[in-house]
Amino acid sequence: MQALKDILVVDLGQIYNGSYCSLLLAYFGATVIKVEPPEGEPLRRRLLGFETDREPYEFLMLNPNKLSLCLDLKAEAGKQVFFKLVEKADVLVENFKRGTMERLGLGYDVLSRINPRLIYASGKGFGLSGPYADFPAMDLTVQAMGGVMATTGFPDGPPVKAGPAVCDFTGGIHLFAGVMVALFQRVFTGRGQLVEVSMHDAIYPSLASPLGALYNAVREVPERTGNRHSGLRLAPYNVYPTADGYVAIFCVSERHWEAFARYIGRPELLDDERFKTNSARALNMDELDEIVADWTSRRTRWEIVWGLMEVGVPCAPVMSIREVADDEHLKARGMLRDIEHPEYGTIRLMGNPIRLSDSPLGKIRPPAKLGADTDLVLREYAGLSEAEIRQLREAGVVF
Repeated sequence: MQALKDILVVDLGQIYNGSYCSLLLAYFGATVIKVEPPEGEPLRRRLLGFETDREPYEFLMLNPNKLSLCLDLKAEAGKQVFFKLVEKADVLVENFKRGTMERLGLGYDVLSRINPRLIYASGKGFGLSGPYADFPAMDLTVQAMGGVMATTGFPDGPPVKAGPAVCDFTGGIHLFAGVMVALFQRVFTGRGQLVEVSMHDAIYPSLASPLGALYNAVREVPERTGNRHSGLRLAPYNVYPTADGYVAIFCVSERHWEAFARYIGRPELLDDERFKTNSARALNMDELDEIVADWTSRRTRWEIVWGLMEVGVPCAPVMSIREVADDEHLKARGMLRDIEHPEYGTIRLMGNPIRLSDSPLGKIRPPAKLGADTDLVLREYAGLSEAEIRQLREAGVVF
């Protein structure tokens, strides 16, 4: 039995934020109806010249196990169809710009009157209130204003965005958590509620280390510390060159440092006043990093990692995207799932990072083509007759 098998979700999510929230709901067994405009949601249209015969891979990754309804919500008849779905829905997910749903006549006040049990999940870049509420809400803008870019990069370089879409996905994860808490509370109250998550709010807790450096620093610490500890309080703690790439090594405790110094054949460093304590090592990290880099540069990543792990020193090889995309550990964990797409052949999708022993992830269905389930959704979930569906199609309301 899947945990959410009786939950019906109307999904207006787009790009990453809302779509990842609804993907997690789908993976736990909820019936997710993805509602898209005639031209499809923006991510479906993110095409390069050589990809015009298929949806972008990002879309395929974020939208399996969902039904596709193509509906014009700007048409009055389209709104009426939408209201019929909302009457039966448990959850609605949307991450439009603030005010968009209200302009369409589909705001929380309207939909909660139609269905008081509805959980209305609203993902926003900067929330529904506050001075930034109407600022452009994309991962990059939230990274810029949320401290991510300020803390990414090297001290002598400009701010740099994080490579992954950290704000979009952090927001989506928090939105999913809010939906689950609201579903739990509804068991006791019988009422739905508005669940609101701001990407800007959600990313703030991840600044714990740089904020700690700001509030606790006994010396001035730059906002950007490269691959070093954000507070410059640990050493060695860096990414070092190897004969075939890079390796991350860090010593959190004195035990780690002692094991490391002995392993690299430099036990005399333990009696060196510059490196005798963690505080001393932090103050002399430039000299220490040179020593470590000299040792790592003459060895391969995995030679270093297997050796240091044997003596209990935290470390890891820096993996390329190509390596991560075919990682054996992710395969063994079920995070890399190869499925057959009826048009594209074998495609690789992601599994569910949240594991429930009594609700395992079942079969993954490939993402539907735009509007592929329109008739099914209108018939089974909106309760429309074949004649009504035909009339809507002829009127250009459904596709």
